[in-house]
Amino acid sequence: MSHEGIRFVTEEEARQAKAAERELSADAKTPSKVRVDKTGGSGMEIDWKDGHRSQWSFAWLRLACPCATCHEERQKSGRKPGEAKAKPETLLPMYQAPARPDSVTPVGRYAISFHWNDGHQSGIYSWDYLRRHCVCAECRQ
Repeated sequence: MSHEGIRFVTEEEARQAKAAERELSADAKTPSKVRVDKTGGSGMEIDWKDGHRSQWSFAWLRLACPCATCHEERQKSGRKPGEAKAKPETLLPMYQAPARPDSVTPVGRYAISFHWNDGHQSGIYSWDYLRRHCVCAECRQ
């Protein structure tokens, strides 16, 4: 008997997987107002039709890019969306400009796309993806 398909997960990982599978209501994943603070650089805020409000920093959004390349890289390293890569310890770390969008574009009626200042632009952040990855205290529980 082979055990290749068996993977042990923590209780927290099992809870998160179950939450990711649950169906969201239409109001829970439909924004009533979207604000992107490109000028101030603070991030993005969405008021959802169900009354909930979500906020993300640009740094979190860039690290949570849902494109296939970023998703696969996070999976290989075991990082969650929005979690930074471990930085190598060096005497003189290289400066990296904070993540900021050069442009923001709606994608149909279901998503938003960013062209980041590091040149990356292939991620499409669906409303469903953003609501499922809300980082407020209520949603993290």
